[in-house]
Amino acid sequence: MELKNNKGELDALLAAKRKEGAAKFTKEKNKIYADGITSVADSGILEKALNVGDKAPDFNLKNALDESVSLYDELKNGPVVLTWYRGGWCPYCNITLHYLQEKLPEFQQAGATLMALTPELPDNSLSTSEKNNLEFNVLSDVGNTIGKEYGVVFKLTDEVAEIYEAGFGLSDVNGDKNNELPLAATYVVDTNGVIQYAFLDADYRERAESSDILDALSKLK
Repeated sequence: MELKNNKGELDALLAAKRKEGAAKFTKEKNKIYADGITSVADSGILEKALNVGDKAPDFNLKNALDESVSLYDELKNGPVVLTWYRGGWCPYCNITLHYLQEKLPEFQQAGATLMALTPELPDNSLSTSEKNNLEFNVLSDVGNTIGKEYGVVFKLTDEVAEIYEAGFGLSDVNGDKNNELPLAATYVVDTNGVIQYAFLDADYRERAESSDILDALSKLK
């Protein structure tokens, strides 16, 4: 089941970027990106990814400071908001991370910890973290190992992979040549390790709204 979010503040910011991108790219490139999104939707990933009611697998990942962070350790302190981002090269991810940073006090007030997972190598995630002045953990899921456990990882089409490789060197950024990325998924995990909210969308330009995340957190109390 694909859970759509309500359109809100974040979508307004992302809509401007979508419009800018559509105008900037050639007709051919826009089609390649559109076909890429269709490929993700047709792959069945949205039906297979972990969803509400599923147990969230534990993990230990390094943050930008090379410290080990455990999901289940964090759950001892309260619910966790898990969000995936593709990389610091993705403008939609950077807009979202900055937005989540602005909303961080509200998540904390709701008793929750925010974590962002990325397939970027640790050195690259640090630059993203610094660039956005993030005050939450940015965790390097090298090889998308944890993303695959959650079922949110897909393979790029050859055409999109070629654009990414030529544009910013995806294989260097991620340290592999798998041409795989995670969905821009967001989960709210309760203190029992059960997913209580899931945002899953084939379109990387769509993201979970903080109002929906906060609503899910309020229902845990």
